[in-house]
Amino acid sequence: MPRDLLVRTLRTPESVTRFSMGEWDVLIRQARAAGLLARLAYRFRRDSLGDAIPAGARWHFIAAETLAERQRTAVRWELANIGAALADIDVPLVALKGAAYVASGSPAAAGRLFNDIDILVPRERLPEVENALMLAGWHASPLSDYDRHYYRRWMHEIPPMQHIQRETVIDVHHAILPDTARYRPDSAKLRSRAVPAGELPGVCVLAPEDRILHAATHLFHDGELPHGLRDLTDIDLQLRAAATPEFWTQLCARAEELQLQRSLYYALRYAAHFLDTPVPEHVGSALAAAAPNRVLRVLMDAVFARALAPDHASCADRFTPAARLTAYVRAHWLRMPMHLLIPHLAHKAFVNPYRESDTPKAA
Repeated sequence: MPRDLLVRTLRTPESVTRFSMGEWDVLIRQARAAGLLARLAYRFRRDSLGDAIPAGARWHFIAAETLAERQRTAVRWELANIGAALADIDVPLVALKGAAYVASGSPAAAGRLFNDIDILVPRERLPEVENALMLAGWHASPLSDYDRHYYRRWMHEIPPMQHIQRETVIDVHHAILPDTARYRPDSAKLRSRAVPAGELPGVCVLAPEDRILHAATHLFHDGELPHGLRDLTDIDLQLRAAATPEFWTQLCARAEELQLQRSLYYALRYAAHFLDTPVPEHVGSALAAAAPNRVLRVLMDAVFARALAPDHASCADRFTPAARLTAYVRAHWLRMPMHLLIPHLAHKAFVNPYRESDTPKAA
């Protein structure tokens, strides 16, 4: 059974009309591991391919799409509640990532599943924001002393906050990368071009090009990639929806302004590799200076071709564990200088497995 069955299906959904039951079984397993089962269900319905799904497999897609719709409704409700909680302190609420896709009506919202809601607020207003959310029922998730210190001292967000009744989780960001990262996009520039969300009063989202840049930055600075392919499809869908000559020019210029050309380069390279995302030739030329050298490019291709694939045994080869480890170390190396990175990785490797295995979310 081909390792790239899900990727091939995302490229050409009509190919499922020729699938055997064995291929359907593997497709469902790969899509579930990648967090893409609901998005596939949406694609099949959009392309009138529902009748091609065997009866024994159809319920998987129905259930996934139902869950995605329920989560979409829940995200809108939670954003309204977050907005109400922050209304008295007059802090601009900027939704990020999946919540932003829902709030803005982006094509990337279709079939999108969520673990939490990400928002961006000014750093200097963090104490007020945290206090306001606590009064509204959100409290810091239980973390080890090490992780609490790590978040407060080094991260671009405070520890996750969970609602005491609904158990929904908010990640409150003051930036999109840590202060220790090699690249530090100016958060004020991102907020300055935020636009109102179409259907949610009081909620804003980043500008379209900034949403893509943030998605690319998050993807290629995050060392754990169980849903890397899902995040890549987020980027693909947004690019296809916004791709005009003017947009591509704005995207490249904005990437240079925010020092995110390398992240954009990788996002476009692997979106084209996995999903056949159409990228104009002049965009590749504009990003040529940000491309890695040939040796590094070959290495990164070997790493991300495996690390961005679904985290399922049918997609792995003998080099996949090494590729995932390389992606993990690389992300931390980009986010932390060496004198912080080595102690941090040592702690996560040798202390966490014994002392913090029961914590809900590690740094």
